Amino acid sequence: MKDGIHPNYREICFVDLSNGFKFVTRSTAQARETVKMDDGRELPLIKLESTSESHPFYTGTQKSIDSLGGRVEKFRNKFAHVGMKK
Repeated sequence: MKDGIHPNYREICFVDLSNGFKFVTRSTAQARETVKMDDGRELPLIKLESTSESHPFYTGTQKSIDSLGGRVEKFRNKFAHVGMKK
């Protein structure tokens, strides 16, 4: 590989801001902050809004639109006339 043309590929710590879950993976993402890990390593830190530990799809707490009291059916009835050709 040529020197100086590839991004810096290194270990980075990602943290979920909603529950504090941390995981380390390799990435080229740029980070402004660092974090001291339990094993003594200091890694770049990327903060995330949600991860598989907190997202409703992965945790099984996702609500189905059909089970929300017929909202879809109410919407269809309310706007049934919109888009109909006369």
